[in-house]
Amino acid sequence: MSVSPGKFRRANTATATPLLLRLALILACAACSGRARAEVGADMRWTTYEAEAMKGTGLVLGPNYDPNRVETEASGQKCVKLVVAGEFVEFSAAANANALVVRYSLPDAEEGGGTTTRLDLFINGKKVRTLSLTSRYSWLYGNYPFSNQPNEGKPRNFYDELRVKDLPIAKDDVIRLQRPAADVAYCLIDLVDLENAPAALAAPANALCVLDFGAGGKGGTDDTAALRQCVAEAQKQGRPVWVPAGEYKLTGDILVPSSVTIQGAGMWHTTFVGDEKLYTQPARRVRFKLTGSHIRLADFSIVGKLNYRNDNEPNDGIVGAGCADSSVSRIWLEHTKVGIWIYNGTNLVIDGCRFRNLLADGVNLCVGTSGTVIQNCTARGTGDDCFAMWPAASDQGFVEQSPRSGNNVIRHCTGQLTFLANGGAIYGGADNRIEDCLFTDIATGCGILISTTFPTSDEQRKIDNNFSGTTLVRNCELVRCGGYDHNWAWRGSFQICLDRRSISGLTISQVSIQDSISSGLTIVAPGNRKGEGTLTQARLERVNITRTGLGEASHHGLWIRQDAVGCLNLVNCRVGDIRNESVQFILLGESGEPVPGQDASGP
Repeated sequence: MSVSPGKFRRANTATATPLLLRLALILACAACSGRARAEVGADMRWTTYEAEAMKGTGLVLGPNYDPNRVETEASGQKCVKLVVAGEFVEFSAAANANALVVRYSLPDAEEGGGTTTRLDLFINGKKVRTLSLTSRYSWLYGNYPFSNQPNEGKPRNFYDELRVKDLPIAKDDVIRLQRPAADVAYCLIDLVDLENAPAALAAPANALCVLDFGAGGKGGTDDTAALRQCVAEAQKQGRPVWVPAGEYKLTGDILVPSSVTIQGAGMWHTTFVGDEKLYTQPARRVRFKLTGSHIRLADFSIVGKLNYRNDNEPNDGIVGAGCADSSVSRIWLEHTKVGIWIYNGTNLVIDGCRFRNLLADGVNLCVGTSGTVIQNCTARGTGDDCFAMWPAASDQGFVEQSPRSGNNVIRHCTGQLTFLANGGAIYGGADNRIEDCLFTDIATGCGILISTTFPTSDEQRKIDNNFSGTTLVRNCELVRCGGYDHNWAWRGSFQICLDRRSISGLTISQVSIQDSISSGLTIVAPGNRKGEGTLTQARLERVNITRTGLGEASHHGLWIRQDAVGCLNLVNCRVGDIRNESVQFILLGESGEPVPGQDASGP
């Protein structure tokens, strides 16, 4: 974004806020005591226009905060419903653009499998495109890990996105999306992104071109063998792989060994796609496996064809298996199970990536991953945590586990609109951090979760990856988070969950929590029943919680549940009302004095 790098950009009216007013608002936010600084989140190089703020003839739905509702999964918990032919939404472009993304929802077929429809795209009254939409990759039902069977009820994952490039959009042009026919019951519009996508990149010097190895690049031929051959030859010659603009169908794993670079022409120009006919076979999906050191992937898209979740099947997308000193930069991933899953990675950088409409996590740093940075990435529409650190004790097929998990950081990232789980999550490890991040509209869980829910130890193998050192959450902003989780009921916008193990050494500093769907910050300890779950050496510093309970009647600024055990220091915080229901949990101020709250018997 050109106005304020790292700041979430949203058009709250049909025309985006003028530059000077926006800058004034940013400066005012930065000066507000107790709030996180304005420079949070990723550098989002597009402007988002909310459908409910557009002109048009559709019906505005929401806000609604209940689980399993299409409004709840919408941005701001509002969307616009177009029913009859001719209904439309329209808005004026705030700047020049050449690319568009529309986030939409269509009904499912009665027996599942999705429906299709069209939208006409007009610019200044002239029809320029007919957009084809499908709900094949949305709609899940029942209990985790969900199914594609409508008769199981409890629907979720209502939305998908379509991206369109090479559009001639000038500042102040009027963009209209209009239904040409009522061939399905409705089409919901949540938002539209406009972006001025850069031109295709040129080939790097001395690169081997995948076209010279027989790739077609038109989407019609299977380019798996050609890319594999090009990668193998590139490693032998010490040269990068060049994948020019085009669409490349992949039907099997691409193993990326040490010292190999795969360079595309840009995430809007070079795309690797799966074969829908083969996608029920886990070994025939789009998957890049990083299997060495000094690997570099950059500037392309991966578009899978997955529409169900099965945790017994391997992940597609990008998988790091014992990789080190490598980078993944400016990759767009969608319709895969996960975006990037790292086992035992060391000193990795994941930078500038976009994760969209996935069945599970955006990024998960798993097992013994250490020294790894996720930065300037965005996630929207994920079916699990946007960004997570889970130091599981499992070797995941490796004989030896790499060094102890820790010293990982998620920074300057933005997570939005999950249909399960949380924005940022840490489940253990040493000295991990989440900093300078923005999480919005996490209506299925927490904006940020610090938890011992998942196993991180193995006594037989003498592995213990529980929290150690100092876990730090600093300078983050949570907006409209804290929704209803399918197994955990209402979660706080920020939650500390002491489940399987205790947590020691946690600092939460300069965090702003606004418009929580339920409570602002909650501390719960379901592990208390098993003799686990104590919080020690924990601090809140300059935490500001405002406006809670948008969708849940029983809510508090800071809520300590009856099962919690331990102590928390509050330093220069403004958290609203405090409800401490536990006789085994103590809140202390800066000088060590008890902080007044409520217990289970009343004020």
